Amino acid sequence: MSTAQSAREQAPALDSTRDEGSAAPPSRTARRVLGLLVLVALLAALAVLSVAVGSRAMDLGQVWDGLTDSGSESYPVVTELRLPRTVLGLAAGAALGLAGALMQAMTRNPLADPGLLGVNTGAAAAVVTASFFIGSFGFGQTIAFAFLGAAVASVAVYLIAGAATATPARLALAGAAVTAAGYAYVSAVQLMDAATLDQMRFWSVGSLVNAHVAPMLPVVLLIGIAAAGGVLLARPLNALALGDATATGLGVDPRVLRVAGILAITVLAGTATAVCGPIVFVGLVVPHVVRSFTGPDQNWVLPYSMLSGAVFLLAADVLGRVVARPAEVQVGIVCAVAGGPFFLYLVSRRKVARL
Repeated sequence: MSTAQSAREQAPALDSTRDEGSAAPPSRTARRVLGLLVLVALLAALAVLSVAVGSRAMDLGQVWDGLTDSGSESYPVVTELRLPRTVLGLAAGAALGLAGALMQAMTRNPLADPGLLGVNTGAAAAVVTASFFIGSFGFGQTIAFAFLGAAVASVAVYLIAGAATATPARLALAGAAVTAAGYAYVSAVQLMDAATLDQMRFWSVGSLVNAHVAPMLPVVLLIGIAAAGGVLLARPLNALALGDATATGLGVDPRVLRVAGILAITVLAGTATAVCGPIVFVGLVVPHVVRSFTGPDQNWVLPYSMLSGAVFLLAADVLGRVVARPAEVQVGIVCAVAGGPFFLYLVSRRKVARL
C-alpha cells in the first residue's frame, strides 16, 4: 500500500476525531452556562428568603407590602433592616468568593485565601489600634480604619515579597509572616485593654447585622468596580497558570498582573472585611468547589466563584437566623461551622481541583 493511499484512508478517521473534538466544547459550554443560570436563580430565591426570614417571619404578601407600601407594618423591617442586610450579604459574598479565586490563581495554590495577603489581620490590627488610642467609635469609623489597615497590610506583604520580583511562593511566605505578626499584635493589645477587647469582640466574629448603618452605596460601588476589574484578569491568569516564562511569551507581564491582582483582592476582601468583619472559609472553599465543576479555566472560575460566594454567604446568614430564633447565630460562625468540615471532606475524599 502506498504512503499516499494510507494517508487517504486515515483522513476520514482524523476528520471524525476532529468533529468529535469540536462537538465537546459546546456541550461543556452549555453545561457551564446552565450552571450560571441555576446559580442566578438560586441567588434570587435566597434574596427573597433573606428578606422574609428573621425573628419575625413574613409571607410574600407582607414582603411585597414592605417594599412598596411605606405605610405598612412591614415597611421599616423590610426596607430599613432586611433589605440592606441582603444587599450586603450578596456584595460581601461575591467579593470574598472572587477574591479567593484570584488569590488561588495568582499563587497557583488551590488552598490559598484572601487572608494570605494579610487582609483580615491588617483590618483587625487597625481597628485594635484605633480603639486603644481613641476609645469607642461608631461603625462608620470602624469601616474606615479596617479598610485602611487591610490596604496597608496588603502593600506590606507585596513589598516584603520583593515587589517587582515577587513570586507566588514569596507572596505566600510574606503573607504568612505578616498574618502571624498581626495576630500576635492584636492579641497583645486586647489583653492589655479591656475596652479594646469589648470594641473588637462583636466585629471580629463576622456579621451582617450592621448593614442598616453601613454606607451601602460606597461599599457596593467599590466591590462592583473591583469585581469588574478582577473578572477582566481571567485571560492573563490563564496564561500565568502556564508559568511566568510562558506568560511573558504570550504577552502577559507577570509583575503587572500580580500588582493588578493584589489591588483587586485588597479592595474586594478589604471592603467586605471592613463592613462585616473577618469571615472565613468563603474565599477558601468556594473557588475549590467551583473548579471541580468548571475546570481550571479562569474565564469560568471567576464569575462562578463570585456568584457561588454570594450564595454561600447569604445561605449561611439565613441559616443563622433560623437555627436560634428569635436570637441568631452570626454569619461568621455559621460559615466556619459549615465550611470547615466541608472543606476537610473535600480534601480527604477528592483530589484537590487543579488550577
